[in-house]
Amino acid sequence: MATIHGYEMPDELYYHKDHSWARVEGTKVTVGMHDMFQKESGDIVFVDLPEEEDEVEQGEVCGKIQSRKWIGKLVAPVSGEIVEVNEDLEDDTSLINKDPYGEGWILVIEASNLDEDLGNLYHGDAVVDFINEEVKTAEAEKAKAEAEK
Repeated sequence: MATIHGYEMPDELYYHKDHSWARVEGTKVTVGMHDMFQKESGDIVFVDLPEEEDEVEQGEVCGKIQSRKWIGKLVAPVSGEIVEVNEDLEDDTSLINKDPYGEGWILVIEASNLDEDLGNLYHGDAVVDFINEEVKTAEAEKAKAEAEK
């Protein structure tokens, strides 16, 4: 597991630019929100889960995640059919904060275009550059907000 700027980013996962992660098991892809997302957003208080059997395209918004700070979007990292949602999140949204890569998973997609979709995600050494850019962007946004006060 790589730790980048204090964020844990498991090596075996793929990452979408909109903060979702993808764990590939055959043609099934488990999806959640990565460590940087959950730490920066703070306590998750609500998750709007999609429906099982919904078809999604890579990059499509398929749900919402709300923290005490803001509302974020859940973006599908791959195309396919949603075959399972984590119903435990309906009772305990804090699972995303407590265990983002385990019990805090959000949904499972039966991928329809896996090889091509994975080529559009961050993986391996590319994850370091991705997180470095995300940290720079977050720092710039914080500096801008402070300057406007």
